[in-house]
Amino acid sequence: MSREAIIFLLGICVIIVPFLGVPTEHKEYALIVLGGSIAVCGYSLRRSAFLREIEKDDGERVADSFSESNPLEKT
Repeated sequence: MSREAIIFLLGICVIIVPFLGVPTEHKEYALIVLGGSIAVCGYSLRRSAFLREIEKDDGERVADSFSESNPLEKT
């Protein structure tokens, strides 16, 4: 199951949980667990998208590098 599908199903569970006939304390714990799961899956999706963005065609990861354009002053 893809992470996108997991996020979708967890979102549906978040919508359904308040309408279940369980005690309030159990609903709170369920929403905390579901929310944490959504956060972890969302972070995982964002991280993989970022890593795909910085990869070259040959699989090497790249980053911008900068150097000082002014020559060093001699004193």
